[in-house]
Amino acid sequence: MLKITNFPLGPVQTNCYIIQDEDSNCLIIDPGEEGKKIITHIEGANLKPIAILLTHGHFDHIGAVDAVRDHFEIPVYIHEIEQHTLTDPEQNGSTRYPGLPLVRNRAADHLMRDEGRMKVGPFTFEARFTPGHSPGSVSFVFLEDGFAVVGDTLFQGSIGRTDLPGGDTETLLSSIHDKLLTLGEDVVIYPGHGPSTTPAYEMNSNPFLNGF
Repeated sequence: MLKITNFPLGPVQTNCYIIQDEDSNCLIIDPGEEGKKIITHIEGANLKPIAILLTHGHFDHIGAVDAVRDHFEIPVYIHEIEQHTLTDPEQNGSTRYPGLPLVRNRAADHLMRDEGRMKVGPFTFEARFTPGHSPGSVSFVFLEDGFAVVGDTLFQGSIGRTDLPGGDTETLLSSIHDKLLTLGEDVVIYPGHGPSTTPAYEMNSNPFLNGF
């Protein structure tokens, strides 16, 4: 049984998730800021990092990528459409907010091109492409363990913003309907910001999903 731990990090409290198995291997999803905090937790818990997975390439989800990658010497995965967001502050949006540091990482080690079953080290899960908030947004589904990490696609009572470059509301709603609400009513959805939710809760109460 997998265990998931959440760390809200950085100026906009982006959720970083650490997923660990019974042998203390772990995946790190969206290390957005405060790399030292992530590293301290992993080392304090005697975890063995395998890889960094990125739901998308906006600055608040990738700010600590190189710090964590270099410390543990592990690879980084991102959708191929968003590969340049890691290296280009213009494309990851960090130039839009004066006072925040520019985010400029090295290129990813692996580019995700096909959705479906993925195996990274001992972890097997499903990558579902969920564009709309950004063109290359990815949700990581651990169906056997009853949860999915969805980035900024769907939030409790809300949806991802689509006013950033590459965003599209119709595409986002289709992603939510086709890729997330079909997971099963009680699957726990872990978003990029805020508390977790479920498809059942969102179908019954999310005002942006009326008519779905």
